[in-house]
Amino acid sequence: MDAVRFHFDPICPWCYQTSRWAKRVEQLGEIELDWGLFSLEVVNLKDGADPREMQARSGPALRTATLIRERQGGAAIGPFYTALGKRIWGQSPPEQDMATAVRGALEEVDLDVEWCDEALADPGTWEAVLDEHHGLIERTRSFGVPTIVLDGGTGPAIFGPVISELPSDEDAVDLWRHVSWLARYDNFAELKRDRIKSPDLPAMIWYQAQREANQPT
Repeated sequence: MDAVRFHFDPICPWCYQTSRWAKRVEQLGEIELDWGLFSLEVVNLKDGADPREMQARSGPALRTATLIRERQGGAAIGPFYTALGKRIWGQSPPEQDMATAVRGALEEVDLDVEWCDEALADPGTWEAVLDEHHGLIERTRSFGVPTIVLDGGTGPAIFGPVISELPSDEDAVDLWRHVSWLARYDNFAELKRDRIKSPDLPAMIWYQAQREANQPT
């Protein structure tokens, strides 16, 4: 069984969809998941901006995740991320306020709701997110999510897979075996095509409807 660290940012719907696939692959006995953090908002900061001073939309979730890891272990982040993703991507309309979604997710997985406020009151939690984010980039040259790191987070890393729909169990396992093979094949660098369709998530359908409703006629 492969030990896998899955780096996520909750603001990315593609990452959430891939996490659903990864959790299914874990249920099928192919992998054991641990969870790592990443900030797309830090990646997209303007040159010269200080990430320590930003108010990231993903901040409540990522900072709370550092407390979950400290107090419950890295594996406990997975159920939290699943519960959080259901609120911001798996329902229509989605929860717009990240802190509210985080508190609801904590309650769903029987963790202390006050951990969100505690994390936001402690500047060290954002420092921990930044340290992990920059550490991953320095070691693997990662640039986005989902990023999967083999060997429990110490092995080769790969971006993706980016999927729109959850595959069948057979295809889910086959996809994992292809992805892990490519990650370990150090002669491989890049393979990409355009995203054909959006993830089949209720919030994505809701956002599309909002955009269409606001288009001038």
